[in-house]
Amino acid sequence: MLVIGLTGGIGSGKSSVARILSTLGAAVIDTDEIAHRLTEKGTPALSAIIEQFGSSYQLPDGNLDRARLRKRVFSDHAALAKLETLLHPLIKQQVVSEMAEAQGPYLVLVIPLFIETGAYRDLVDRVLVVDCDENQQISRTMSRSQLSAEEVRSIMAQQAPRAERIRQADDILPNRGSSEYLEEYAQELHRYYLTLALQRQA
Repeated sequence: MLVIGLTGGIGSGKSSVARILSTLGAAVIDTDEIAHRLTEKGTPALSAIIEQFGSSYQLPDGNLDRARLRKRVFSDHAALAKLETLLHPLIKQQVVSEMAEAQGPYLVLVIPLFIETGAYRDLVDRVLVVDCDENQQISRTMSRSQLSAEEVRSIMAQQAPRAERIRQADDILPNRGSSEYLEEYAQELHRYYLTLALQRQA
């Protein structure tokens, strides 16, 4: 199966593009969703996080205090590295398992930190970057997540520079206009990926 690695900076519109491609028939695996499931209440990964970072990162109901942890790791590079060391091997293991069961003309792996980790390059055939300028990233993330501009910039500082994402892209989807424009561009990519998928099967 043709595998597309979909990435982009925070607030770029990765989830929107993945949703469109899924609606068009592509199989989609989202590493953020996997990370969320792996760190739910009662999971071994959550226990490891609490052991590493302390009980203050666990809510009274036993769930992970995701907002508190997010603020910590995106203001502390060493803490981010520790979290990635804990989670990335587990996430990739689950990705490989789900890839074996995926059904569709092609597969989209949504990997926000594709460039940063380098851990999924062996699994994808093409890299699709959803791109927008930094001001758009900040405004979209602020409205979506109730974060301050300073907090968003802190997250962006931990991510690969926009120029590096573009350099490593096989395909670029510019998300600078309306939702209709985004959908139209995604549909064009879908048709292109269908063609590539058929060529692989020939």
